[in-house]
Amino acid sequence: MFVKTGDNVKVIAGKDKGKTGVVISAFPKTNKVVVKGVNMIKKHQKPTQTEPNGGIKDMEAALDASNVKVIEAAEKSDKTDK
Repeated sequence: MFVKTGDNVKVIAGKDKGKTGVVISAFPKTNKVVVKGVNMIKKHQKPTQTEPNGGIKDMEAALDASNVKVIEAAEKSDKTDK
């Protein structure tokens, strides 16, 4: 998979075409990525002990990796240099 967590990407297809963001998580087995601030959905949350009111939450949904283009790759954190 050509997209890694932390990469800065641009959406090239879909409803959010043209938007940019940072990859939050990547799923290589399903070829999907989650980009911060892109492909927002509304999730209905049932009341729980930690969230007694429940409500409607905005969150990012996964989109196919073929619909994004890498603008700037994330920095590698190799500790072998020292």
